[in-house]
Amino acid sequence: MIVLMVALFILGYACIALEHPLKIDKSASALILCALLWTIYIFYAQDLVPTLGSMDLEQAKSLFPSFEEFNRFVHEKFADGGVSAHEQVVAFVTEVQIVEHLGDVAQTLFYLIGAMTIVELIDIHGGFTIITDKITERSKRKLMWIVCIITFFMSAILDNLTTAIVMTMLLRKLVFDQHERWIYAGSIIISANAGGAFSPIGDVTTIMLWVKGLVTTGGLLPNLIIPSLLAMVVPVYLASLMLKGELPKQVQDDEDVEMQGVALRPADVVTEGERRHLLQFGVAALLFVPIFKSITHLPPFIGVLFGLGALWVYTEIMYHRKKDIPEGAKARITRCLGRIDFATILFFLGILMAVATLQCSGILQNLAAWLQTTIGNVFVIDFVIGVLSSVVDNVPLVAGCMGMYDIPTAAQIAADPSLADFARDGNFWMFLAYCAGVGGSLLIIGSAAGVVVMGLEHINFVWYVKKFTLLAFAGYAAGALFYVLQEMVICPALGI
Repeated sequence: MIVLMVALFILGYACIALEHPLKIDKSASALILCALLWTIYIFYAQDLVPTLGSMDLEQAKSLFPSFEEFNRFVHEKFADGGVSAHEQVVAFVTEVQIVEHLGDVAQTLFYLIGAMTIVELIDIHGGFTIITDKITERSKRKLMWIVCIITFFMSAILDNLTTAIVMTMLLRKLVFDQHERWIYAGSIIISANAGGAFSPIGDVTTIMLWVKGLVTTGGLLPNLIIPSLLAMVVPVYLASLMLKGELPKQVQDDEDVEMQGVALRPADVVTEGERRHLLQFGVAALLFVPIFKSITHLPPFIGVLFGLGALWVYTEIMYHRKKDIPEGAKARITRCLGRIDFATILFFLGILMAVATLQCSGILQNLAAWLQTTIGNVFVIDFVIGVLSSVVDNVPLVAGCMGMYDIPTAAQIAADPSLADFARDGNFWMFLAYCAGVGGSLLIIGSAAGVVVMGLEHINFVWYVKKFTLLAFAGYAAGALFYVLQEMVICPALGI
């Protein structure tokens, strides 16, 4: 069954990658893949249970990673007995595993919906024109550097997903040729992922490592800032060579609505001050999310939904004062929700829930264990994990690695110095943060930022592979090489 699940995942992944030649939307492929994998898994898990009872704990966990959790569930729910192994497993999969993973995925989806709605609200009211009007650079190459540098540092403050959404929407106001905009968008994906890797709140994987105490802010920033910068600079320089000349003069492309024979845009029914306030309010709502999380320790999606609700109230009050404006010219949030690309949301749901079956069945954990046994070198393992994260979601990969090792004590490190790599801020965790964050740029569906930009701009998967995969790998390898030299040569030479 494991072989069947892996083969099916590869087939589904191929359908996603070839959506344009097949003329089948990637969201449909992801949803079908998700349903089939969970169907196979529930039957496969049932077959395992009778065998697990005759094994010791370590053997059982190697075949069924949730064995201990399964045992607790059975003892609590079926304390009276009289229930078959088949019914126990079905209850565990449907009531525990699916619910837990759906909850994790829902956090990402609701965060995405909230952030996309806030950005759409700003955009439909012309809020981004306040920024784009100040960007007067017409050179295509210089503009790329401006956009990518802003993206790099913004993603460290917000996160790579939100930053990718904001910068892609800004890009629509600056670049009107679709082919050229795809080149800028590909560079934004790489820059956002690179910027998120050196910040504890810039990427979901660094957040995971940071929350568990495996890395610290003081460790990430000085150790990963230069490797992350190289991971952005190298591919952006190479991508800039695809562009020549200057951009044409900007033209307005906002949607029009009719009122009394005069074409009006939603941006026309708000004042310059209201437009500026919406931009400031929206950006503040997004910036508030990491602050909200650090104070309350609640998931980020709650913070972004709070910001969305506050903006909703503000716009309702704002439009209530404009009674002389027809309803069709008002861009309320209910209208912005209709502009959200829900096909991308469904793609996230399908692919993340499909990957969850690989985690539940132990495929990802066994892969991580195989890497440790076969390769051994922590730098090579992390590098390979980074490459794999462009194919398989980096969250379960990092989660699998986190479950493999405990932070060693000082006495354990003294007895075995090689364990220092797994200490807090050790090389394994630090390099893992870089590789898992930056490696997702190798394919457009390898990161949340890439998936959302792919949905917003309808970028062709094969086009990204041809144009950006090698560029992204060059930056990824350059940053990785610098990190290894930094830890093996530069820091020891300086006595750090």
